[in-house]
Amino acid sequence: MVRRKLLTTTTKLSLPHTPAAAKANAKAALSLLLLLLLLAPTSWAARVPFACDPRSGLTRGLRFCRVALPIHVRVRDLIGQLTLQEKIRLLVNNAAAVPRLGIQGYEWWSEALHGVSNVGPGTRFGGAFPGATSFPQVITTAASFNSSLWEEIGRVVSDEARAMYNGGMAGLTYWSPNVNVFRDPRWGRGQETPGEDPVMAGKYAASYVRGLQGNVGNRLKVAASCKHYTAYDLDNWNGVDRYHFNARVSKQDLEDTYNVPFKACVVDGKVASVMCSYNQVNGVPTCADPNLLKNTIRGQWHLNGYIVSDCDSVGVLYENQHYTTTPEDAAADTIRAGLDLDCGPFLAVHTEAAIRGGKMAEAEVDLALANTITVQMRLGMFDGEPSAQPYGNLGPRDVCTPAHQQLALEAARQGIVLLKNQGQALPLSARRHRLVAVIGPNSDVTVTMIGNYAGVACGYTSPFQGIGRYSRTVHQPGCVGVACTSNQLFGRAEVAARHADATVLVMGLDQSIEAEFRDRTGLLLPGHQQELVSRVAMASRGPTILVLMSGGPIDVSFAKNDPRVAAIVWAGYPGQAGGQAIADVLFGTVNPGGKLPVTWYPQEYVAKVPMTNMNMRANPAKGYPGRTYRFYKGPVVYPFGYGMSYTSYRHSLVKAPTQVSVPVASLSAAYRNSSLLSAGIRAAHVNCDAASLGIHVNIENTGSMDGTHTLLVFSGPPEGKWSPARQLIGFEKVHVSAGSQRRVRIDVRVCEHLSVVDEFGIRRIPIGEHKLHVGDLEHSMTLQANLG
Repeated sequence: MVRRKLLTTTTKLSLPHTPAAAKANAKAALSLLLLLLLLAPTSWAARVPFACDPRSGLTRGLRFCRVALPIHVRVRDLIGQLTLQEKIRLLVNNAAAVPRLGIQGYEWWSEALHGVSNVGPGTRFGGAFPGATSFPQVITTAASFNSSLWEEIGRVVSDEARAMYNGGMAGLTYWSPNVNVFRDPRWGRGQETPGEDPVMAGKYAASYVRGLQGNVGNRLKVAASCKHYTAYDLDNWNGVDRYHFNARVSKQDLEDTYNVPFKACVVDGKVASVMCSYNQVNGVPTCADPNLLKNTIRGQWHLNGYIVSDCDSVGVLYENQHYTTTPEDAAADTIRAGLDLDCGPFLAVHTEAAIRGGKMAEAEVDLALANTITVQMRLGMFDGEPSAQPYGNLGPRDVCTPAHQQLALEAARQGIVLLKNQGQALPLSARRHRLVAVIGPNSDVTVTMIGNYAGVACGYTSPFQGIGRYSRTVHQPGCVGVACTSNQLFGRAEVAARHADATVLVMGLDQSIEAEFRDRTGLLLPGHQQELVSRVAMASRGPTILVLMSGGPIDVSFAKNDPRVAAIVWAGYPGQAGGQAIADVLFGTVNPGGKLPVTWYPQEYVAKVPMTNMNMRANPAKGYPGRTYRFYKGPVVYPFGYGMSYTSYRHSLVKAPTQVSVPVASLSAAYRNSSLLSAGIRAAHVNCDAASLGIHVNIENTGSMDGTHTLLVFSGPPEGKWSPARQLIGFEKVHVSAGSQRRVRIDVRVCEHLSVVDEFGIRRIPIGEHKLHVGDLEHSMTLQANLG
């Protein structure tokens, strides 16, 4: 999708900033907020019904407006009353009104990646809704490894979305989340994703979707959409763009990496929509591939919802990829493959001619409309007065609430990752570090903190402002923007560091470096940033702390190995309250507990890996090192799952089986052939509901500070040509007070967690010794086939 460009406003200060001044500024801001509230309209215009207005004699007798009838009956009745031209105008995102049936036009395209966004035309801010809570970018929230947090964020976002819908400022269909696997560290949109692990991405998808949709029975609070299906993770690299890219993907990688998050989104999250992507997969555009859409999403995963194209994807496959010879063929191929809705005008223009030309049947349009209209009815859009429905009482007072903004702060705190802490330089002390030099191109940013696919935030706290709440500060940007094309301002930064008790450098990236349609070419800090860090660290009188804002990983080996850089903190893009969260971690109000959701590779890695190579597994014969922690075994700057704390933890295994019986549900006679058994049991032949086990782990906080610990559990299957060395199977976030102990249970489902995928894309359970890596512990257990 194409997003609108956000304007960045940065306050540039150079004089010392005192806590007293910060309090005065806070009071002034509060006074301004109160004034704005007084001036704001005391009433707001509630939305008129989308359809089935009870005050209208036109619709009062229509059968599809009878709420007591089953939804499928109402849908069938409505479609039966539409003309062909009316049907076709409902196949696109800006669906036309049907005035004779009392149905208004509807804009399907809204976004809610990490807060209600104004990227899509379905949502706008203004009037009683000047902004919405802007949570950290997804890659940052993913670093919390906290599924309950992900769901709670979804719940808050959907509260605000419903409130804005009730006020006529937003829709109810949100094309979020982005659950593509962050396969290549250069990808500009990796920031939007939950990281490189497919199981974790799937858990994020299901959790966030449950929060958004509510999932109370068959009703929907809002309708989410998991995107971009599938194998989409290249935007514009080395002359190859997403509109022309043919992703060549093995059946093995499709099954055990690229499709995993989407399956979890549909099967576990019960998402109401899936979006197909621009790219081709093995020569076929995803939006025209019946195997991917009709056979997999609907046939195997049983999607209860609609399939939508990425914006202009149908036009792209005809005009850019030349996949079909006529536009009518493109319309027919996509709808027949299982596409229900076109983000773009293509289907509205060419579908009627495709039907008249015999390339498709009107009944196929009816099937597509049945899927979209069913979702609208599940949302209550055909139930009359919105204010009389569930969530109808939500309004302006439910947006940017103190509780919502506190959750944004908490999410940022949980996502921050401590990467280096030499000599326990952190946390800083407000008593000992009375003057802090705050330096760097990201040190006083605001909009940068919310990343892309964002909206208008409720307000901001920059890092400079956040640190100023703990001590006096002096600020020097050091660079003009993150591109840092000049070192002319470095001298002032060095002077500030030389006179301060501690120095905090806030460096990294922004949307000018990594974004949609903007992939990176390398992994180093841009421009002269590295030089600024090294020179300031050399000049600094006190400890030098490096804080990094970015979505993708950065090779900061120079800082990791420099003893003058005492600590390194990654904050991702931490959302509207990011500056406060960073300061809370730096000064020890919060004990960091985040873990990296991606591998941080050295710069030389990317020279060996073209972005266009979709293979996950290494190929040593060709010098190809493989991708992600599951298959790459070379040197790293920081590994997946890495993150330090201000305290220390000890793990002990309380309960875990050493022998596991795998119940074979069918074809047991075939497995009496030992050669078949040695290849692993097909997961489809196992009674998976009966194949599960629990791992009980004690976590003891052996340090002197309370902390929130992230327990990661990996499995290592028997060695074989299909297997990753280890793969994440579970994680748990748990608060442990200093000197105390907590017990955690991790549920292991054999078919899902202990299986591997062979080269034919078949999921199998290897028989033999599997290893569980629980924190710093290793436990072996043997899987045996129970043939009955």
